[in-house]
Amino acid sequence: MTEPDWSLWRSFGAVVEHGSLSAAARALGLSQPTLGRHVEALEAALGTVLFERTLTGLRPTETALRLYEPVEIARNALAEAAVRAEGATSELSGTVRITSSTVMCHYVLPELLYDLRQSFPQVAIELVPSDSVESLLLREADIAVRMFRPTQLELITKKLGEIPIVAVAHERYLQQRGVPERAEQLVEHDLIGFDRSDLLIAAARRMGYELSRSDFRVRTDSQPNNFELIKAGLGIGFAQGPLVAATPGLRRLLPEFNPPPLEVWLTTHKELFTSRRIRAIYDRLAEGLVRYLAERTK
Repeated sequence: MTEPDWSLWRSFGAVVEHGSLSAAARALGLSQPTLGRHVEALEAALGTVLFERTLTGLRPTETALRLYEPVEIARNALAEAAVRAEGATSELSGTVRITSSTVMCHYVLPELLYDLRQSFPQVAIELVPSDSVESLLLREADIAVRMFRPTQLELITKKLGEIPIVAVAHERYLQQRGVPERAEQLVEHDLIGFDRSDLLIAAARRMGYELSRSDFRVRTDSQPNNFELIKAGLGIGFAQGPLVAATPGLRRLLPEFNPPPLEVWLTTHKELFTSRRIRAIYDRLAEGLVRYLAERTK
């Protein structure tokens, strides 16, 4: 039997992980027909069926499930080798991929990246807005700005500060509906919040306030969209204090109502930290974020 090429195994692993050719293709940046050919080629090379074709996607067989674990181990080992090779480079050129929350990527990082690009014009920047946890080991990102403390042992991480979360509304809304004087009056207003996420409900409960999904009259799971809805005057919402202070027409409400602040952590893989290019961007980004937090959270 001819040993299958690694690209076939990689496609196989992605299909098992994501459950369909289309989802696996998006994850790998390949076309769906290419993924289909890879699966068929691997099945032919191994002489066994790896997936059952169903109306909802591809269901891995018992053989596929047994094969997936060593393939996943191999993928992680190759990713680790790539990270170590990257960490050995001394060139101050190339690409650095940065991921952070959608709000940070939309409203905070662009200005910081402008200054950074002036200092390092030979370094290309890829920005990944994501509210999910991107994997630094698998090189889905080189540097991450996290809103929580990373705990993986293979990561280098630094706490840069905290961002207060405040209740806020546009003057246009407050002129129509009045200004709440106590946190208990929030349920009498049009609240803006999340659709499927219970993040705000859980945070309110920890503070001793009960909210339900029906209390949020306007809902979206997009955090930048949430902020834009507040700016449009659709109701009272919750946002990062520095963004509120910098946006004309917005008014902070209920100063005694203080949800837990967002911690800001800068993270990279310990093997990447030795790369001159990534270390330079990491350090400059840390300086910019510390300065932003000091100036905007006074």
